[in-house]
Amino acid sequence: MVIQLNPAWRPALLYDRAAVAAGEWWRVWTGHFVHFGWPHFVADTGLLVILGWLLEARHPVFSRVGLVALPAFITAALYWFDPAMLLYGGLSAVNLGLLLFLALQGWQRNWTDWFWPAVLVIYVGEVIFESAQGGRGGGMIRFDDPAVRVATSAHLASAAYALIAWLLGMSRPTKKPGPAGSAPH
Repeated sequence: MVIQLNPAWRPALLYDRAAVAAGEWWRVWTGHFVHFGWPHFVADTGLLVILGWLLEARHPVFSRVGLVALPAFITAALYWFDPAMLLYGGLSAVNLGLLLFLALQGWQRNWTDWFWPAVLVIYVGEVIFESAQGGRGGGMIRFDDPAVRVATSAHLASAAYALIAWLLGMSRPTKKPGPAGSAPH
């Protein structure tokens, strides 16, 4: 909120491709906390709070590591794979990565539950819609600058991160509890 209340800070904190190339590494993380208007800030921050609460309860390691690693992963993907993305701001890609991981975990817990597959279909549908619209019209949020577009490539990068984390989690052997009262060997 401090960044949102001080719009003059925006240029120094946004992901700016040229500035990152010049060594302004803080932008790898701070760009995700800069928003293009109050509606953008409220939607992104509100979803982050909800996702953080849900993930912290069931997947605290992913939640904590993800809040540090996911912005860096997304920024690296933008830098290396989307050279046309000169500026980026917002938590939507981080949120979508967290949401996708949560949905995959939820579906894995109960493959017959309809809710999590519906979340996944909505996620995929939104990314397809964003791509088809060229970054215009994805979501209902209006930005304070009409030149700002939805960063579909950032959303795809967050999906890749979530899928990798989920697949790594699936490949980990799970510990099965031994019989009650048995001593570890």
